[in-house]
Amino acid sequence: MADTMQFDFVTPERKLVSAQVREVRIPGAAGDLSAMPGHAPLITSLRPGFVTVVAADGAETEYGVTGGFAEITPEAVNLLVEHGVTRAELTVELVDAYVEEARKALDEAPPNVVDAASKLLSDMEAMGTRING
Repeated sequence: MADTMQFDFVTPERKLVSAQVREVRIPGAAGDLSAMPGHAPLITSLRPGFVTVVAADGAETEYGVTGGFAEITPEAVNLLVEHGVTRAELTVELVDAYVEEARKALDEAPPNVVDAASKLLSDMEAMGTRING
């Protein structure tokens, strides 16, 4: 088994990362997971939170995401996210804007998706708590 895997992290605005990595820790909608070389194929939706990337040299980098999808194969992880920024770029003001966007989505949600919109808002607020703490 290889020691690293390809990691590509893309938002609608830009490609944040394209590198060989040891591990990617992902805030999956059904729970957190770690993807490493040899991982079973999987596609999962993401919840708002933090993605931690462990580089080939062992250095860790965190990114804030608001949601999207992860495609995992034995050789690669591809993240396609709505909004994604480095931890250094994630300000209180930016999280507040994400929370406001989630509140608006909840207010406008049809009855059949209120629970999902409420969970999204809760996850956004939790992300803000983590950067403030």
